[in-house]
Amino acid sequence: MQVEVGAVLEGKVTGITKFGAFVDLGEGKTGMVHISEVASTYVKEIRDFITEGQTVKVKVLTVGEDGKISLSIKKATPPAPRQPRQPAVSPGRPGEFEWRPAHSNTAGSFEDMMSRFKQTSDEKMSDLKRSLDSKHGGFSRRGGGRQ
Repeated sequence: MQVEVGAVLEGKVTGITKFGAFVDLGEGKTGMVHISEVASTYVKEIRDFITEGQTVKVKVLTVGEDGKISLSIKKATPPAPRQPRQPAVSPGRPGEFEWRPAHSNTAGSFEDMMSRFKQTSDEKMSDLKRSLDSKHGGFSRRGGGRQ
């Protein structure tokens, strides 16, 4: 069996270290899967993902001149198909102000829309001021403290 770069093979995990796992490819050939090539997520402990004696699919990344074979488990399996992203549903507009008219025939002019926006904004600001005044007892923060 010829081990070529890019080939996807099956092998048996023969040893696990803190930096990777050794995989027997048969015919006396052994390759190593680096910890960064075990899974597509962060791997802190290899034993959480693979065990000795387990048969795994691996992709040959490199074959060095010295005979060392670098393998990848995560590149041997095709990536899961990406799900289309669903648009976020907003809970409503700030202040429930209709930024875009529901029907274009009732929109009115730009000046009308600005006037409605300013009126709504002024109402909200006065409500906020009233609320703050009631929380502070209606006293002014300026000048004199207790004597």
